This record gives sequence, C-alpha cells and structure tokens, in this order.
Amino acid sequence: MLSRRQTMGYGGAALVAAMAGRAGMAATLKGDKPLVFAHRGCSALRPEHTLGAYAKAIEDGADSIEPDLVATKDGVLVARHENEIGGTTDVAGHPEFAGRKTTKTVDGQAITGWFTEDFTLAELKTLRAIERLGPLRPESRGYDGQFQIQTFDEVIDFVAAQAAARGRVIGIVPELKHSTYFAEIGLPLEDRFLAMLGAHVYAKRAPIEIQSFETANLRYLRQRIGKPANVKLMQLFDEFAAVPADVAAGGGAVSYGEMATPKGLATVATYADVAAPWSRSIIPLDEQGHFVKPTTFVTDAHAAGLLVRLYTFRPENRFLPADLRAPGGDDVRSEAGSIAEMRRYLALGIDGLFTDDPALGRKAVDGA
Repeated sequence: MLSRRQTMGYGGAALVAAMAGRAGMAATLKGDKPLVFAHRGCSALRPEHTLGAYAKAIEDGADSIEPDLVATKDGVLVARHENEIGGTTDVAGHPEFAGRKTTKTVDGQAITGWFTEDFTLAELKTLRAIERLGPLRPESRGYDGQFQIQTFDEVIDFVAAQAAARGRVIGIVPELKHSTYFAEIGLPLEDRFLAMLGAHVYAKRAPIEIQSFETANLRYLRQRIGKPANVKLMQLFDEFAAVPADVAAGGGAVSYGEMATPKGLATVATYADVAAPWSRSIIPLDEQGHFVKPTTFVTDAHAAGLLVRLYTFRPENRFLPADLRAPGGDDVRSEAGSIAEMRRYLALGIDGLFTDDPALGRKAVDGA
C-alpha cells in the first residue's frame, strides 16, 4: 500500500465536483450494478443485528442483509457482531448473569465481558438488544430494549418472508466470526452453518455470500460445498499489517497486506469469489483526513477474477473524510457526505459496498 508521503491529496472543491455524479465510473468485474449490503442491518438507525435493523434495511432497498454469526453454549448460531455481548445487549442489567462476566482471550486479544458461548439460547432470549454506539445514534438508541437476539434460523425465515411479501429476492451475507476460537472451545461453526443453510429452501436459491476474516474456514467450505450458483465465498481483509487469526494460530505470518498483492490475490481466488477490504486501504486518507491516490487493489483483484466489496460506510462526521463532513461536531450526520464518499469508491469499479445506512447506499449506487 502506498504511504501517505508517496501520494498527493485531492483539493476539497475538486473532490466534491468529482463526486457529484457517476460519470467516468469504472466498470465492475462483470458489468453488473454494484450491490448494497446492509451492514448488520440498518445499523445507523436501529440496534444492530435485530429484526428491526434487518426490516429497515430491506425497506430502504438493501440488496442483501448481513448477519454476523457466533455460537451459544448449546451450539446454536445467533446474530451478534462479536461473541462478547456487553456492548450490544442489556446483559449488564441482569443480576442473575453478573457472575458470567469474565475475561477471555479471543484471537490473541484479552476481552472482558459476557460471552455468547457461556449462555444457552434460552438464556440469551431473555436479553434485549441496545445500541452499541449509544448517544452517537439517538434514533437507534430509542429502540433499546425492544428486540431479542435472533438465531440464524430465524433470520433466514424473516428474510424469506420479507422477500415473498415484497416480490423481490433479498440476499443474505453471513459472516462466520472467530472460527478458530470457537473450534478450540469445542463449538466449531462451519458444519452447524451448513446444516442450517441446507434446512431452508430459501437459502438454496437466494444469493448467499459467506464472509470471514480467516482463511481456513473458507477453504473448508469450498471443499464441502463446491461452487453452487447462488453461493459465493468472501475473503475479508483486515488492516494490511494484521495476520488472519487462523494463520497466526498455526504459527504462520502471512499478513493481509501480502494477501492483497497480485500474487496473494491469485491465491485467494483459488478458494474465494470475493475480496472485501476496508475502504481506507483502497483510498487512504492523509493526516488531515483528505483522500489520497487510490491503491491498485481493485484492478489487481479484478485481474485475479475476484469481485470487490468494500466495508464499511457510515454517515456520521467522525467516520467521513474531512472534505465531506457536515457543519457541526463529530456526531452530526452528513447524508450528502456519505453518498459522495461511496460514489468516490464506486468510481473505481467496485462490485458492492457495506453501509450502515442502506438508503444512502441505494442513492449512491442509483445516482439519486
């Protein structure tokens, strides 16, 4: 990846002008319209990974919704971004679970809190979701306490019902979280996941893209399922200096940055269909928060035959480039700025994007 000193920043006025429309947009890998993926549902406006967030995302035009998956003590896959649930549920307010608070090492990081693998599904169903970012998202916070934790089974049923009611196919983009960790504690995710997909007629025809930051689980899934027409495997890329958890656990040292080279992407293409990096590794920002020259990741991935999806676009000022922020503080929403940011990346020919606010993603892609 180019260093900040090796690249030249864009001027603010020129940048906004360049983003004003979709003229000059590079072609996607297959010439298809880029897809809008609802990151944890419509997580900008509803507590993440709840039926409320998924419903809002679908209403706002998302092509697919994303359930991140972790395991319960009794082996059920549930939709949570992490297995630690202290920040996304009201578990801290349940005195009966006070003794479950603990510290664990997950993917090499010590984390203190409450963990899904220490609860049965029945116990998790007594909890209610809360907004992870608190006062940053007041509309979402207003829904605190209204939604349960959902199983993957329930999410598929919900999406199938929504698709039938709306007369359009809605994709599902599940992410398997911490596969190596869960295997080490006797709760491997992959076969449970495949059994659930196989149990649903809708999952056999709807677009499914299975994500992971790890590599071994994707290789395993490729061997197990082959290449069904409706299923893709998506290799997520963390910051390029990091090493995938499964690689590190096995004593390896191949980083995401090495995986992002033309040679590395050719290897990824032997087991995955999609490369999904963090947006800032594709167009970095300089020290002042301005866009700099794009990297060659998109063209390199396309040359390897990989689709490119980017994560994650968020509408609040604190997450946006300096040129695109609205007047006010870090917590102010800049809808126009978020749309402009997404269009900057769409101009590179990416095949899809993850956004916390699918209505804005829809406008960015459709040119509204």
